[in-house]
Amino acid sequence: MSEKLERLFGEVKPVIAMVHFGALPGSPLYDREGGLEALLDGVRKDLAALQDAGFDAVMFGNENDRPYEFKVDTASIATMAYVIGQVRQEIRIPFGINVLWDPEASIALAAATGAGFVREIFTGTYASDMGPWTPDAGKAMRYRDRLHRQDLALLYNISAEFAYSLDRRSVADRARSAVFSSIPDAVLVSGNITGEAAEMTDLEAVKRVLPDTYVFANTGVKHATVRDTLKVADGVIVGSSLKYDGHTWNAVDPERAAEFMRLVRMDR
Repeated sequence: MSEKLERLFGEVKPVIAMVHFGALPGSPLYDREGGLEALLDGVRKDLAALQDAGFDAVMFGNENDRPYEFKVDTASIATMAYVIGQVRQEIRIPFGINVLWDPEASIALAAATGAGFVREIFTGTYASDMGPWTPDAGKAMRYRDRLHRQDLALLYNISAEFAYSLDRRSVADRARSAVFSSIPDAVLVSGNITGEAAEMTDLEAVKRVLPDTYVFANTGVKHATVRDTLKVADGVIVGSSLKYDGHTWNAVDPERAAEFMRLVRMDR
């Protein structure tokens, strides 16, 4: 198991909650009237609700910067850094970064803010909504080390959302190969798009071939499924299920968030 994740979470199977930014400057859905204050207010309220609910960690992501890009605008990264900097003293739990779909931008932002982990697509070859997708794990990890953040844990999503893998090996075979070739700290198994669950059979198969690697369920974990999911997975990442009405683009619902962690604690 990854020493970095053990330092962050100990023996607990971590439940990581998403803090979804509103659309950032330069993206089509940006709220020009609300501006930076609206972005900051949304992040601050979601962060408070998730911490009060007892989540083990949070992850900041630019989920609403649609259409997504492989090389993210500098203004997006700068804005995320500004907002995280404004709430940095309010963060009481480990936190991570995911700048869609740009591994190096995610690492840069993590280095700038002191984050403990990063989630991205680091390996594989895909046909995607954004076009041909060929991430470079070697380049990303070397960039992390050049920034002197060898302590930064890298969470590899090996079943990319919004995409079709051109590698026809099974998810389990791709995961096992990625662990050998590209040394992730954790492997994440996802559904087809944000908010859709990974197939339990895929999650079970990946964990079966990687008994000594952290394997997380990455999307679509719900109140009704989290307990069963954690019987297989070493952790989960959750976003949409915690929002008002379970809708990805809504704010975090404190009651839904608290109930989610109540269910998790039943097995701890």
